Amino acid sequence: MPKMVLTSEFVSLNGTDLSEYTRKAELSVEVEEKDVTTYASAGWKETLGGLKGGELGLEFLQDFAATRLDSIMWPLFGTVVTFEVRPTSAAVGTSNPKWTGSVLIKEWKPIEGGVGDEATAGVSFPTSGAVTRATS
Repeated sequence: MPKMVLTSEFVSLNGTDLSEYTRKAELSVEVEEKDVTTYASAGWKETLGGLKGGELGLEFLQDFAATRLDSIMWPLFGTVVTFEVRPTSAAVGTSNPKWTGSVLIKEWKPIEGGVGDEATAGVSFPTSGAVTRATS
């Protein structure tokens, strides 16, 4: 049984590789469930897929230095930007697919954490438009 430990995920927003700041990345996609049950369904519920959507959740280790994470993310707040994620930073291929699309930068947490914690920024961005999977 194949197994994998994520040790070098690739994360890019707006064409900028943010992997060095990222310690967790989660891309989820879903489709709305639409009930199309009729009397002809013979007592069984029937469903179809409706609108599709997704979410990109990221946890960053914060960096406030000039040209670093906070100065990259702050101007993106409120805009729709492209993203790319893949299991490793290696070249895209059949064993290292990439997922791409666009997300709305709907939130930014410049400061998050308590006394003695790492300076982190946990965020979640909704997808905007199609999410695609590619192996080349």
